Amino acid sequence: MIPLLRLVNVKKRYVTGSAGEILPVRDVSVDIKRGERIGLLGKSGSGKTTFLNLVGGVDTPSSGMIYFNGRDLGELSSPELAEYRRSEVGFVFQSFNLFPTLTVGENIMLPLDLLGIHDENRARAMLEAVGLDGQWDKFPEQLSGGEQQRVAIARALVKSPSLILADEPTGNLDLETSNQVLRIIDEVCRDRDATLIMATHSLESLWLADRIFRLQGGSLIEQPRSGSREIVP
Repeated sequence: MIPLLRLVNVKKRYVTGSAGEILPVRDVSVDIKRGERIGLLGKSGSGKTTFLNLVGGVDTPSSGMIYFNGRDLGELSSPELAEYRRSEVGFVFQSFNLFPTLTVGENIMLPLDLLGIHDENRARAMLEAVGLDGQWDKFPEQLSGGEQQRVAIARALVKSPSLILADEPTGNLDLETSNQVLRIIDEVCRDRDATLIMATHSLESLWLADRIFRLQGGSLIEQPRSGSREIVP
């Protein structure tokens, strides 16, 4: 079976005036199956966000190849990459990134509108799935941080993406709220057979991961899964 994602010798290089060459991702090769949930560990600045941007089609590798469902992202035109991001990828950010002037409902409808799908029932069902039924007409500032993150999850998942990229999705939340958000992500991924890559620095977030990797010195290193005590913070 073709993996949903395949990275082959992927490298990302940045050249800066003061530090010279920076390689946040170097010679990374990995296969990720459809429906698999990946935990991506690493300290701040280790390249986790760069990795997500590469597989999400936001950035392009300096060398190597990234395949999505057998298709080389490097061969896609700019409009095709934009369509890949719109239809196949759902992004969940630490900072929520909700539009403050739009209501909760309008924020969730936005990805569907961009795809030409005007299905309010679908958006309302997604809001109910994250436990916020009845909050449709509120604005983000009227919600708690955990509620805003749940809206962000609903917005990312309403288009039923094949790939969900979560960048420190619980970084601004307390432990109890973090676990609530993670359970929602876990349930929705399972219900929709979506592949999840979640970048985090928190070992407490890794219970939902099928496999765990660490980005260290630009290399992707698989970690033991039998117990969190075997995972080096």
